[in-house]
Amino acid sequence: MEWFTEIDLYCERVGTAFWAEPINAISNLSFVIAALWAASSARKRGQFDISTKVLCLLGACIGLGSFLFHTTANLWSSFADVIPIWSFVALYILVVFLKLTGREGLTATRLLMFLPLLFISLGWIFISGSATQVSASTDALNGSGQYTPALIGLWVFALISIIKKRPVWPWVMSAAIVFTLSLVARTYDLALCSSFALGSHFLWHLLNGLMIGFLLQALIRIESTNSLKESRV
Repeated sequence: MEWFTEIDLYCERVGTAFWAEPINAISNLSFVIAALWAASSARKRGQFDISTKVLCLLGACIGLGSFLFHTTANLWSSFADVIPIWSFVALYILVVFLKLTGREGLTATRLLMFLPLLFISLGWIFISGSATQVSASTDALNGSGQYTPALIGLWVFALISIIKKRPVWPWVMSAAIVFTLSLVARTYDLALCSSFALGSHFLWHLLNGLMIGFLLQALIRIESTNSLKESRV
């Protein structure tokens, strides 16, 4: 692989300088803000366990990885961009499952459950083509197709939360709606170049930061099935 191959996929980038995409780069602060918001909420609620700490860290790393990609814009930074995203997705799924079933602690055995999810997620990147590794001219969705599993999974989670009357459903539904809007912004970035030179990719960052914030807020408010049963007795 040519790790330093330059990649130009977004409207805002018109050169090769470090700050060729200033708005796309700076808008990644939304992920750090989301992580800090979640960490503060978790401390106040006494829910700042190891799994929440790791997910907050990964949330911030999503912003860092994306910042690196939108400043250096090459192959190695494209992986710094996508790997934290899918690591967050895989670990979030595992932690939500553990919390819902009353197994809140992250043991070594349970962490091993995370690895297959991570490998599947990373495999999907290579199979579908990372958004940072495909040519815009050959991909009508501008690389957004790789996020289809996450979109479907989030809407399923939201609908199940509503059907099961989970108290966190407003947070999850809000996250699903915001993620849908952010995918639209990501997909149409290049289509806007001729009429709006800045494009819409920065909205993908801002909205996804909000989505991550909603998901983390939902996580620290999840009650296990066992807890719900006990409260109804």
